[in-house]
Amino acid sequence: MRYSIGNRIRKYRENIGISQKELARRIGVTNSRVSNWEQGVNRPDADILVKLCVALSVSPSELLDVHLSDDDLSEHEWRLVRAYREKDGMRNAVDTLLGLNENTK
Repeated sequence: MRYSIGNRIRKYRENIGISQKELARRIGVTNSRVSNWEQGVNRPDADILVKLCVALSVSPSELLDVHLSDDDLSEHEWRLVRAYREKDGMRNAVDTLLGLNENTK
């Protein structure tokens, strides 16, 4: 079985102009792990996904190729998303609370 996430990792890595070695350094894994992901041999563990998104400057939905329709979230969840987008000053606090910015530059 080949994992398709590797193609997206490669695409986003190349879009920002970094090598596999540099990506590996940024997220704290070996170069061979990044190579295996990109070749579709295996896929990153869930605990690495946030680090990958930060290092590649992509959203989780972009990296995972998951696209939500309006029906996939409740009205309350959509209100949270809209509030997050509208309140720049709160984003850092929310990201900190959710553990999403631990590897920001």
